[in-house]
Amino acid sequence: MRNFSTRQLVFSAAAVALAMVTSMVKLFTLPMGGSVTLLSMLFIVLIGQWYGIKAGVSAGVAYGLLQFAIEPYFFTIPQVIVDYPLAFGALGLSGFFQKKGNGLMAGYLAGVSGRLAFSFLSGWIFFGYYAADYGMSAPLYSLAYNGSYLAAEAAVTLAVISLPPVKKALEHMKALALGAR
Repeated sequence: MRNFSTRQLVFSAAAVALAMVTSMVKLFTLPMGGSVTLLSMLFIVLIGQWYGIKAGVSAGVAYGLLQFAIEPYFFTIPQVIVDYPLAFGALGLSGFFQKKGNGLMAGYLAGVSGRLAFSFLSGWIFFGYYAADYGMSAPLYSLAYNGSYLAAEAAVTLAVISLPPVKKALEHMKALALGAR
C-alpha cells in the first residue's frame, strides 16, 4: 500500500477545507437534511480525479466525518455510518475516471451517483417511515428526496465546470496538484 505524498496530503486537506466552507453556502435546504450547496462535492471529486480512488475516498470519508461533527443529523450508529463516511466517501469514486477523456464530468457523475446510492439506502432504511405522509413507498420517497437535492447540485456544478475559464483554472490546479508545472 503506497503512502500519500506531502503534496497529496496538502491538496487533500485544502479540498476538504474548501468543501466544508462551500457546504455552508446553501442555495436551499430540505427539512430532514440534504441541501444544494455551492459546489461543495466538487472539491472531493477533484482529489479522486487527481490522485486516484484511494485518495478520493479517503478525502471523502474525512469530509463526511467533518460534516457529522459540524452538522450532525442522526438517530442510530448504522445510519451515521451510511450517511456520513460511506456517502461522502463515495465521492472518491471519481478516481475510476482519472485517466479517461472528459474524466472530470464522468468522475463527478460517478461520485455523486455513489453518494446518492448511500443516501438512498439510508433514506429507505432509516427514514422510510416518512413516506406514508406523502403517499409514497419508502424507496420512491427516498429516491425523490435524496435525488432532488443531489441532482440540483450536480446540475449546477456541471454547468459551472463546463465554463471555459473554469475549465482552464481547473487544468492549472491539476498541474499544480500533480507537480507538472
